[in-house]
Amino acid sequence: MILWICKVGAMEEKMAYKNNLITGITELLVLKILEQQDSYVYEIQKMINNNSEHLLSISLNTIYTVTYKLENENLISEYSKLVGKKRTRVYYHLEETGKEYLTKITANYNNMIDGVNHIINFLGGNLNE
Repeated sequence: MILWICKVGAMEEKMAYKNNLITGITELLVLKILEQQDSYVYEIQKMINNNSEHLLSISLNTIYTVTYKLENENLISEYSKLVGKKRTRVYYHLEETGKEYLTKITANYNNMIDGVNHIINFLGGNLNE
């Protein structure tokens, strides 16, 4: 996955890259969670926090943005489920096209991580040398 960033200034460029990176990782994690089970946004956030041993903290807004995007691309769908007597909760479900997309982005992610690790190992494990 290659990210194209408009050069507006050094700080804006770094923020755009950081936001794209967070969104891309969130997209991967949301799809992976939905591959296991249908879930609602707060549950997805809890699963990310707990399963990363609280090393990742992704906001509800970021997860809502990602689920909205994935739904618009027909990769996931939503349905409402009654919880209690009057409360409904919106659940998300991974569609077949979403499973195919998840396979592709997982491979891209693994290749990117492998490439970064090769560079770090080549440089003796320290990027500051």
